[in-house]
Amino acid sequence: MTVRLKDVAEQAGVSIKTVSNVVHGHIHVTDETRLKVQKAIDELGYRPNLSARSLRTGRTNIIALAVPRLSEPYFAELADQVVHAADRHGYTVLVDHTEGQRDRESAVVSGIQPQFIDGILFSPLALETADLEAAPAEVPFVLLGEHVAATGRADHVSIDNVAAARAATDHLIALGRRRIAVIGARRARRARTVAPRVKGFRQAHREAGLTVDSRLLIPTERLDRPNGAQAMGHLLDLDEPPDAVFCVTDMLAVGALRTLADRGVAVPDDVAVVGFDGIADGLYCVPRLTTIAPDKEQLATTAIDALMQRITTRRDEAPRELHVDFDLMVRESTAGRAAAS
Repeated sequence: MTVRLKDVAEQAGVSIKTVSNVVHGHIHVTDETRLKVQKAIDELGYRPNLSARSLRTGRTNIIALAVPRLSEPYFAELADQVVHAADRHGYTVLVDHTEGQRDRESAVVSGIQPQFIDGILFSPLALETADLEAAPAEVPFVLLGEHVAATGRADHVSIDNVAAARAATDHLIALGRRRIAVIGARRARRARTVAPRVKGFRQAHREAGLTVDSRLLIPTERLDRPNGAQAMGHLLDLDEPPDAVFCVTDMLAVGALRTLADRGVAVPDDVAVVGFDGIADGLYCVPRLTTIAPDKEQLATTAIDALMQRITTRRDEAPRELHVDFDLMVRESTAGRAAAS
């Protein structure tokens, strides 16, 4: 038997309007009432009629999230936060991954259909501004990540990557490190994504009156563990190896730590290592990884709030650049076990 709003209202001892407010994520409901209604929904197995709701409101209460790879911990953790943030607005999230391939990213933009979704959060790697400008106007979207900027009607949410990389490099310089390498400096398919991080690295050197040794800027094909391990091996084979390494992603840093351990190099005594992304794996490395950690919860909340505004009241307003916070998480890979604890 189909469970109706009326049934949930009777079970919870509230009005049908109150149940509707809870189902649609409206904020004008007390926590006590919301819990009571949610308990009744769970007990009765109530499921909203999405088709009827869409016809009535002109919305599906469904949004999409398109990221390069869910296999990358950063995007998996971000997706988790996006789902929680959307749920607070009564929205369901459909997740897709594009592998950073131009044709798949183009399909995301061209395939947007208002009868299926109300909006999209999109982290493109291959598309250019002109490609995004051509997106259908019916469905609003918000851009995530470093590769793109606010464009047309799309807001852009990110951290200040230049400032973050500068903070990581300043930390290494303050520790007395002078031969600081970068793993993932260029050539990766996401080279434009990491360019601001390399810029911040250079700025920190310039402000400290130090010169960057170009031999210590190591390109990688991908920003993953195997490439990090390989690049670290190359650095250790130099006549003058580095005394610190800034990895433009945590996964590169994890790979670098593996090679350092295999070669018997002490971290951080001989080589200090900093990553970028603040993934959970960094807490379980040996040693624990110092990293730049974007506030993923704030990033997801800011992006979802911006998208909700585009869906409702800001559809035709000028795009915004929205920056969220980051932290330099100092751990054992730079500070040593005693200092980090």
